[in-house]
Amino acid sequence: MNIIMIGGVNMKIKIINPNTTDSMTQSIFDAAMTVARPDTEIIAVSPDKGPVSIENFHDEYASIIGVMEEVHKGIEEKFDAYIIACYGDPGLYAAREIVDVPVIGIAEASIHLATMVASKFSIVTVIPRIKLLIEEVVQKYGLADRCASIRTTDMSVLDF
Repeated sequence: MNIIMIGGVNMKIKIINPNTTDSMTQSIFDAAMTVARPDTEIIAVSPDKGPVSIENFHDEYASIIGVMEEVHKGIEEKFDAYIIACYGDPGLYAAREIVDVPVIGIAEASIHLATMVASKFSIVTVIPRIKLLIEEVVQKYGLADRCASIRTTDMSVLDF
């Protein structure tokens, strides 16, 4: 089997944390590195401007400009794929419009994976006010009939 190597690495992935909290971006990077192949280059970034966490529609919408800026930067940096690391997948469809490489949203990926291992799935998330946003995400991906429940906690995103 032939393996195509790009610049000495098999894959170059840019993970975009749509919020501006560096400690969260570092945690996302650390988690990614535990499952990345040794020949995969992973870069995790946060936008320069935007909300410190995403806990409602306002925060999500405010984060999309920063996500798009990071995707545009990634075009010049020649990334092979992008991951949007926020459960609302802010800017996912817009990002897919401007690049010709895969753009993965963690909500879309996890919801579809859940349907491959069970007939129904549930989502446990942060504070109650985000429930409507998550319901819309599940609906957008056409899987509301497979979602058994969306449960919330009293924890904010940053507490989590």
